[in-house]
Formats: sequence, C-alpha cells, structure tokens
Amino acid sequence: MRVLIAEDDPIIALALERRLAGAGHDVVARVGDGAAAVAAVAEHQVDAVIMDVVMPGMDGLEAARRITAAGPVPIVAITAHDDPGLLERAIAAGVAAYLVKPVDARQVETALALAVTRTAEFSALRAQVVELRDALEARKLIERAKGVLMDRAGLSEQQAFARIQRRARDTNTTMPAVARQIVDAVGLFDDGR
Repeated sequence: MRVLIAEDDPIIALALERRLAGAGHDVVARVGDGAAAVAAVAEHQVDAVIMDVVMPGMDGLEAARRITAAGPVPIVAITAHDDPGLLERAIAAGVAAYLVKPVDARQVETALALAVTRTAEFSALRAQVVELRDALEARKLIERAKGVLMDRAGLSEQQAFARIQRRARDTNTTMPAVARQIVDAVGLFDDGR
C-alpha cells in the first residue's frame, strides 16, 4: 500500500515509516504539516494517510477535511491527546481510524486496515445513494411523461408506459431520455400560452 505520513516529530515519523516499510508498505512521502499533507496527497497517488492531529500551521484534522473533500482517502489520525472533542472533530473531518500515542506496529497495521475497509464501504454506500437518487429521478420523469401521454393522447397508464418503452427501443435510447423529450416538448407548447 502507498502511504503518506504527516507527522511534525521527525523521530515519530521515522519510526512510523520503518514500521510501515517492515509491514511491506511503500511510504511515498513524509511531511511535517497539514498544508504539505494536502499537497502531497494531490501530488502522489496514495492509498492511505497516517496523520498527526496536532501539527504546526494547518492541523491534521483540517488537512483531513480538505483531503477527504477532494475524494475518498483512508486516513488514520494519531494524537497524543486523549480528548473526546478531538475524536468528534476527527469523525467530522472524514478520518476513518483514530489512535492515541504511543502506538505500536500492530495498532498501526490494524488501524490502517480498518481505515481502508471503512473508506471503501463508505464509497460504495455513496455510490449506491447516487444510483438510487438517479433511479428515483428517472422514475419521476417517466411518471410525468406517462401523465402527459394519458392526458394529451387519451392513453391508459399501460399504453403510455408501452409507448415510452417502444420509443426508447426504436431510437436505441433510455426510457428516461424519451420521457425527458416528452416533458420538454409539452413545456414548449405550454410556454406559448
């Protein structure tokens, strides 16, 4: 796995790098502040980020928020502060796993695996939500087009549906695209009134 380490303490950063390399991971970069972490994620194709929470300049949680806003990246936050407020901020920032220092190699590996798994699950859920929302919008559009055909052409609901379906098949397009054409065409006529 290609991992970025964002840690302002060079000794801790080096220890993390050695632990990760020993576990077979490729540390693509080590940075010492949040702004550099955001830039490094954009520059390198990382699979995960291990990030200290308290760093100079932009802290790790703001960096995590910016990184996850750009796209799903598994982030493990590490801090020396056992503060429930930090944990809440970490969750809000999109952090997928959270460790309190000192950490050992096993904890880092477990947190990394958890972060990768959770991020993949959240990405799949987001994609499913988008797919369901699109399907609902398509269904609403088809219902509107059926209503137009029932009203304007005197068709039954089944006949209107069959007409949209047949038109989609004959023009090698989708039913929502045909429904959009019907609704838009009626809109043109109705706008002239």
